[in-house]
This record gives sequence, C-alpha cells and structure tokens, in this order.
Amino acid sequence: MAKQSDYCAELYVAGKLADAGWNVYFPHRDRGFDFIISKRVGDSVVIRPVQVKGKFPTDAKTNKTTYGHVGRLSEVHPGMVLAIAFFDAGYSEPVPSHIAFMPYAQLRRHKRGWRCQPAAFKNSKSMPRREYKRFFDNEGIGLLESSE
Repeated sequence: MAKQSDYCAELYVAGKLADAGWNVYFPHRDRGFDFIISKRVGDSVVIRPVQVKGKFPTDAKTNKTTYGHVGRLSEVHPGMVLAIAFFDAGYSEPVPSHIAFMPYAQLRRHKRGWRCQPAAFKNSKSMPRREYKRFFDNEGIGLLESSE
C-alpha cells in the first residue's frame, strides 16, 4: 500500500468535531496546526489547536502492545489536542475505526520528537489501551470541553 496522506484523516476528524458542536477553522497555509476548534461552554469559549495524525497500517503490520504517534509535530501548545485517527489494516473504506483525542499533557518527548501511544494493535486492528480509553471517540471529544 502506498504511503497515505493525513488529509483524509484531518477532514474526518474535523467532521466528527463539527458534529459534536465544535466550530472548526482551517488555516490559509498548512503550517503548524491542522485546524483550530472553538466551542462555547457555559460562560466561556474553549479554543483548542489541533494536529491530526493518521495511522494507516499495512497488511504486514505485526501486533504491538503500544501503538500511536512517534515523531515530529510541527507545533505544540499546552492547550492543543493531538487527534490520532486509527485505520485498520486492509481497510476498504477510508473511515478510522477509532480516534484518540489526546491532550498535550499525554505527550512525551522522544528522541524522534514526540511520543503518544494510546492504542494497541492486534490482529490487524487498533484498540484503545485500557488506561487511555477515556480519550477515544465520543468520550474523548467530551473531554475537550474541560479546562484540564
């Protein structure tokens, strides 16, 4: 399989956030964050920069106990979200099986840049690791409203 672009993942994640009531703002230039989201929560407005990384495994990918993003991020910010869209190996539709909405506090420095591995990979499928399950899918979107 050829190397996949994150653009499909970016648009899918943006759509999921918009469906959940977030406003999505795309930059004129794609440098730094992929987009910015905002939402009125009570008397305040929550604003979060978002970077999206798509995980597109090949059919030859082996089982991993930790799976996610290890590498560079073009920008980081204490209020940011790293959205990792996990696709299954051999997928026929470009729809992720899970999306992790990881806050900055869950990112760790790594010799290749940053590390955030909230999933496992087994039998050609990604699955949330138990200790990170709250950051996935609709539950993870709900956590974005928190000031923490």
